Amino acid sequence: MAGYNKINNFVGALGLGYHGNLNTNQLNVALARATDPPTAADTILANITQPTGTGYAVIDTQNTYAEASGTGTLTGTKCVFTATGADWQSFQYVMLYNLNSTTLTNALIGWWDYLSPLTLANGETFSVKFNSSDTTGTILTIT
Repeated sequence: MAGYNKINNFVGALGLGYHGNLNTNQLNVALARATDPPTAADTILANITQPTGTGYAVIDTQNTYAEASGTGTLTGTKCVFTATGADWQSFQYVMLYNLNSTTLTNALIGWWDYLSPLTLANGETFSVKFNSSDTTGTILTIT
């Protein structure tokens, strides 16, 4: 998987309690169009242009968060997007956001850049594997 990019506001929003409990809140993965790249200054999912196409929907990562020896680790399960039509728009970025954030609706956490636009044809899939894991992998750590 591509390298993780932090949304700058995530740090402030985390400290102010906008993200609540990262262990129990639902964190979703969305795709972003290549024509509207995310920036570190984006704050909410509405700042991002998502692709359209038959079968496109955001996916819950089934996340968990735990702390050990002063390091917090956020993990998530592999997410698979499947095109059920030949009408998908291209995308290049994977976005992670908190569905249950307070004050900021659908607050962005981070994103990954796949370096070139991707388009799914009918029946094709795109997998988001955190830390390249086929099951559950590390999304980010906080030290």
